[in-house]
Amino acid sequence: MARVLVVEDDQFVRSALIRHLTEAGHAVRSVGTALEALREVAQVGFDLVVLDLGLPDLDGGEALKMLRGITDVPVIIATARDDEAEIVRLLNDGADDYLTKPFSVEHLSARMAAVLRRSRGAAAGAEPPSRVIRVGGLSIDPLRRRAALDGSALDLTRREFDLLAFLAQRPGVVVPRKELLAEVWQQSYGDDQTIDVHLSWLRRKLGETAARPRYLHTLRGVGVKLEPPR
Repeated sequence: MARVLVVEDDQFVRSALIRHLTEAGHAVRSVGTALEALREVAQVGFDLVVLDLGLPDLDGGEALKMLRGITDVPVIIATARDDEAEIVRLLNDGADDYLTKPFSVEHLSARMAAVLRRSRGAAAGAEPPSRVIRVGGLSIDPLRRRAALDGSALDLTRREFDLLAFLAQRPGVVVPRKELLAEVWQQSYGDDQTIDVHLSWLRRKLGETAARPRYLHTLRGVGVKLEPPR
């Protein structure tokens, strides 16, 4: 069984996919817009996303890029578009597979099984030795991409983990926002709101708020630092 998010605005197609995937034993959630998909992925752990491109609020290609900014969950594109150049671009942007409508439910099931095998096989591969970073009750394992707070595992998105690990490697040091954008997001410029949103999500999972910080401290106009609670 897999936890699957279906992102599809056509109610008929959406209902058919939900019915088929549920009958196949999967736990299915569905949304009809890109923004709803981003919200779901940020809040719920999925094993796979089936993403339509023709969404009403945002093109699915842009939605894919935004998804890749917060998670490495496997994504199968399902759309009526069949342009080869676009398929190549989407795969290069992080899609794991691509299905052109109309497709049979058997075809979708086979593609899902293949993507999930690759994903789970990679996760189960041999793990190299890793140096664990400890800051107060936080422990971060960069190679295994695991983090825990006071012994309890943290369920972090890819970008949340990258942000936490980067700050943890410089405990007590104020890291400028421009450096965070360059090193964590690989962007030479960008909107500070991107950092603020991810900090907010990360704070929530660390059990703190901006008004009452424990680990993450923001210095207005300067940057962010991570340090153990006093």
